[in-house]
Amino acid sequence: MADIAKLVEELSKLTVMEAAELAKALEEEWGVSAAAAVAVAAPAGGGDAGAAAEEKDEFDVILTGDGGKKIQVIKEVRAITGLGLTEAKALVESTPKAVKEGVNKAEAEEIKGKIEAAGGTVELK
Repeated sequence: MADIAKLVEELSKLTVMEAAELAKALEEEWGVSAAAAVAVAAPAGGGDAGAAAEEKDEFDVILTGDGGKKIQVIKEVRAITGLGLTEAKALVESTPKAVKEGVNKAEAEEIKGKIEAAGGTVELK
């Protein structure tokens, strides 16, 4: 967990050009294309609202309660977000509050599972 937060912190320091080079290198290494994923996720014109909801690819993970296990939930929020103790405590105490915004479905489900395992309640929007 700490390794992921450290990696995210390091990646956040990249310039736009460095990030573009990294994306290209990962695409070549893994044989995938970030542009292709974006093109597939773009909504098709004229679709009904139900179809658009099914294609949603970005989610906000909203903490809705601590389930009486405030300390465990604070620890999990800190691990997920990299926030300090005071900031994580404030986030947990001010529910409903977004823990992460604009994440893909897999990451949103993973975060939800971790917070629920700690005793909290989560909603994906």
